Amino acid sequence: MKISFYVLSESKAQDFLGFICQLTQTALNKSAQSLLILIEDETLLANLDTALWAQDSTSFIPHQCLSDNDNKSTDDRGTDDSNIATHKSLAPVLLGNHMPADFNGIVLNTTTRPVNDFMAATNNSKPSRVLELIRPDATSTQEGRNKYKAYQQLGYDLTHFKV
Repeated sequence: MKISFYVLSESKAQDFLGFICQLTQTALNKSAQSLLILIEDETLLANLDTALWAQDSTSFIPHQCLSDNDNKSTDDRGTDDSNIATHKSLAPVLLGNHMPADFNGIVLNTTTRPVNDFMAATNNSKPSRVLELIRPDATSTQEGRNKYKAYQQLGYDLTHFKV
């Protein structure tokens, strides 16, 4: 798996939503794969949902928010395979706090945890690429270092970009 770290400048960090939208559009333009944006912060999720609708007057980034129920394969009535099957027909960009079953596209990770934590909790997910965002503050930098070490120990192909 290829992991790209984007170390944000102060100006990019101030327009965090704009940068996520820009990176999302770039990923969609360069790949036919689905893109999952992992978000555990509900406020960021709501703001990004709005920003993707109105990123640019000439562009629209089709996306869908995953509900917490989407990551469960059973409910009170028994097995519910419809959620698993529908992930194949969802929008090209998914927003959520979990990884759908069988997901094999690109992951843009805004969380403090490495993507492997989300993969371990999901059936057959194997992202092809991970984009990690590192803000220019001490906490985000340390979290980024921890993720880098975790990925390095797993033998992933690591690159980083200063933007």
